[in-house]
Amino acid sequence: MPKNQYVSSAVIRRLPRYYRFLGELLERGVTRISSKELAAMMNLTASQIRQDLNCFGGFGQQGFGYHVSLLHDEIRKILGLDQGFRAILIGVGNLGRAFVNHIDFSGSGFVLTGLFDKNPALIGKQIAGLPVRDADELSTFCQENTVDIAILCVPSDVAQQTANDLIRCGVTAFWNFTQYDIKVEHPEAVVESVHLADGLMALCYQVKDARRPLETPEP
Repeated sequence: MPKNQYVSSAVIRRLPRYYRFLGELLERGVTRISSKELAAMMNLTASQIRQDLNCFGGFGQQGFGYHVSLLHDEIRKILGLDQGFRAILIGVGNLGRAFVNHIDFSGSGFVLTGLFDKNPALIGKQIAGLPVRDADELSTFCQENTVDIAILCVPSDVAQQTANDLIRCGVTAFWNFTQYDIKVEHPEAVVESVHLADGLMALCYQVKDARRPLETPEP
């Protein structure tokens, strides 16, 4: 990708889908694919795929299409999945434990290195091979270890203080599952906020809309 070239957030958000679909093709033994064939799989247009990939160099060959393994590897590098960023997770309740046990952090470009909670019943327990540390040890841990990203699964009433503490420790990237908007107070932070209830409400609207009776045209 040319230095300083702007890439829209819409393109960036499609890259993980390309990576996932290409990975599935590799598992099936597919070695090459055309933009038209990939578009049909992903419910996109071939033109959209070519435009997206041209932001980073294109990678296709006219009359041949794309080398699946090559394109998969290039997108991996573009996304930074080869960097091995180090992550910690704060809040090892039901949601936090689900992430630790079921998300492939290494496949998503991260190495999970620390778990933290304030619940005495959880501190000291092992989850997926990592001990749950007292949240009061966050500052010391960040001083002694490289932390690239913090995953916040804490209650909303402590989210702001937790984010502030982490920012002071030099952590500026967050996967945020709380209701606190980190960027209001810390616009310099890199934040991906996930509001699960928002997705459910959006789905509710789509179900309602799909069931809306068709209007009968006036005679």
